Amino acid sequence: MQVSTIGVDLAKNVFQVHGVDSAGKVIITRQLRRKQVIDFLSKIPPCLVGMEACGTAHHWAREVSKLGHTVRLMPPSYVKGYVKRSKNDAADAAAICEAVTRPSMRFVPIKSADQQALLMLHRTRDLLIRQRTQLINALRAHLAEFGLVAETGREGLAQLAAIITDEGNREALPSAMKQALQAIVDQLAALELQIGALDRAIHAHHRANDMSCRLEIVPGIGVIGATAIASTVTDPSDFKSGRDFAAWIGLVPRQHSTGGKERLGGISKQG
Repeated sequence: MQVSTIGVDLAKNVFQVHGVDSAGKVIITRQLRRKQVIDFLSKIPPCLVGMEACGTAHHWAREVSKLGHTVRLMPPSYVKGYVKRSKNDAADAAAICEAVTRPSMRFVPIKSADQQALLMLHRTRDLLIRQRTQLINALRAHLAEFGLVAETGREGLAQLAAIITDEGNREALPSAMKQALQAIVDQLAALELQIGALDRAIHAHHRANDMSCRLEIVPGIGVIGATAIASTVTDPSDFKSGRDFAAWIGLVPRQHSTGGKERLGGISKQG
């Protein structure tokens, strides 16, 4: 019997596959090792394949699409409602297989390798900036224990770093303290170089991307925001209007309405 729909529960090593025919009868339920997935799906005639939009999902969607299958990615929170009971890999795969056929289901566009690579630049830059903030806070806190406090901003940080690096100031500090804080200062200098390199790479991608350059014209959007939007939004035509795009980002209040009475809350820090 020919498979019409397949649900794949993605994992690191062991994948669960659930397949049904056009009548909804289950004809495939099996586990596959990572190396077996492509070989197994290549032997099945082109059909609809559903996956959750989780880690590695875009990679697998691109690879499975090369086999001729129609791949649909879904937010995991939307698939959760189709899990009947006793959550496990088999139940998750069955839920994915059922959810992907629902006409009201919303799907996640598949990102290209270039889009994911640019997003990695942004996320790595964000990680390094958070690490830099942690080091700056640690440096300020340690020096404050000895009464050495400087104003906020880059100027204040430079003053504190000078206390550690300047030989004239170092004499008044305990040797153990100088050794510990010198490591923080060196790490800060290395992070500044790495963040600068990522900024230059992002600017280079921005200049080569027409969509990103057009987005920069919008008031309030700079290079970082323009390249992030261009790499996150696969197809702008998926949104009917700018308001739909704003809602997708999360710029809408949380709603808890019932019985015809609307209750609109605030917008959380996560949007």
